[in-house]
Amino acid sequence: MPLSQQTVNVLRYSALGAGVIYGLYRQRKLTSAAKAHEAQAAYHHKEELIKKAKAEWARLHPKPETKPGDVITDPNDSRFDLEKFLQYVAGEKA
Repeated sequence: MPLSQQTVNVLRYSALGAGVIYGLYRQRKLTSAAKAHEAQAAYHHKEELIKKAKAEWARLHPKPETKPGDVITDPNDSRFDLEKFLQYVAGEKA
């Protein structure tokens, strides 16, 4: 059964429309993936800069070395002992 010219045209333009819609969908998906990758690369770059800046700051501002008997007054230090600090403060006030 031969197809009429109208049927062929409908099929042709339907395929063309479907291709255009798929192309737009695919382009949008690729663009969003590229933007996400670019944003992640920028984030990692900033992360590396922060690490380098922290290392440089630590190099330029070394922590003073403490002797075994010294009291550490920085509560953020991992070696901070609250009991020793309170005894030290009580001894200063007395």
